[in-house]
Amino acid sequence: MQKPKYHVFVCSSSRVTGQQKGYCFSKDSVSVIQRFMEEIEEREMGGDILITNTGCLGICSKGPVVIVYPDGVWYKEVTVEDVTEIVEEHLENGRIVSRLEIK
Repeated sequence: MQKPKYHVFVCSSSRVTGQQKGYCFSKDSVSVIQRFMEEIEEREMGGDILITNTGCLGICSKGPVVIVYPDGVWYKEVTVEDVTEIVEEHLENGRIVSRLEIK
């Protein structure tokens, strides 16, 4: 595998046991992850972007949280509807979606 241009982490509230429960999970983060994977596949960006689910990131009040590396940008309260905008603006065009950014 080549090093991806972007690595996107999405909190899914998964625990060490693999069980998913918690705030981000209850806010449909699994669907957010699925939508990211669909968008990446539809745009044929699979070689450039890696999507990874994470355990709790510790800022539950802002969840679901999405982090884009290597830029180090953290997004808050991401919904399925926000995914297309993040992919188009940030991952394709290099522009941060400021309305979702945690500053």
